Amino acid sequence: MSEENAKKEENAKIEESTKKSVESAKNIAGNLISSALSLKEKNPKVFFGAVGGIALLLVIGLFSGGESGAPSQPTGPTIKNLQVGQRYVLKSVNTYDPSATIRLVSAPGTLAAYDDTEEADRTGTCQHFAQGTPVKVLKLQDAFGTENTFAEVSVEEGECKGKTGWALAIDIQ
Repeated sequence: MSEENAKKEENAKIEESTKKSVESAKNIAGNLISSALSLKEKNPKVFFGAVGGIALLLVIGLFSGGESGAPSQPTGPTIKNLQVGQRYVLKSVNTYDPSATIRLVSAPGTLAAYDDTEEADRTGTCQHFAQGTPVKVLKLQDAFGTENTFAEVSVEEGECKGKTGWALAIDIQ
């Protein structure tokens, strides 16, 4: 029984201290509100200036986040470090369309020069390859001050197996 009495006394003390804490918090909040209202009545310029200052600090705090330091460089597709003799797949980094094709051309640098307005240029065999077509890198070519801009590849599977051509290195993953 003495243990039960000790627990009851301990619980009573905790309840009493909790009531005192709640009453103390209520008194502090009431005092703050009454002093703010009395300041509003006695000196409205100071009151509204303080309210405006607090609002200004909140606005500055909300809009001043972010990273410090130099702005980061834009990230885009990067050329993979291709190795001659290795197998890769064709993958266009400039499209999200899975049905987009990658064109192989006869010489490096002619990618921008071809005109596929003729039907034969668009539908000719072994010119356009689906993404995911396995290829083997035969040679690498520098261009425009960038190393390994173009790659000569050999198609490894399908009806055009053994066909060679040049593609942008960025389209080989």
